[in-house]
Amino acid sequence: MELILWRHAEAEPGEPDAARALTPKGQRHAARMGAWLDRKLPPACRILVSPATRCIQTVEALGRRYEVVEALNTGSSAEAIIAACGWPEHRQPALIVGHQPLLGQVASMALCGNKQDWRIRKAGVFWIEHKEADGVPYIRLVAGPDVIGKLR
Repeated sequence: MELILWRHAEAEPGEPDAARALTPKGQRHAARMGAWLDRKLPPACRILVSPATRCIQTVEALGRRYEVVEALNTGSSAEAIIAACGWPEHRQPALIVGHQPLLGQVASMALCGNKQDWRIRKAGVFWIEHKEADGVPYIRLVAGPDVIGKLR
């Protein structure tokens, strides 16, 4: 299984938290990362997104169908996100669009088995792969929107 964690792009400050929209910079970064991901994601990738406005705006830059999942919201847990995507048992790749510190915790749990506060930059991607043959997950890619244009 492939687990792709995509942190939402930069959002405006304000309340309520769930309604915060992307800044113009956030829109540009989401568009850059979304265009790159659209070329790189496996065709059958499930796309799961937090219901927060900034996450929905981020995933819409991808231009693919997605499912809004409450378990990915800011008040959730890394354990709930892992359960929602079925890591690592589910064979179909999953792209998760969500929040910090949850996505960093998901990455550490997927790779190390314990929850740590790893940081994923705004609009950044943390791509993990787990092949059944060896049973050991590994990091396929970690990149932010500033370097993604350099990757082909």
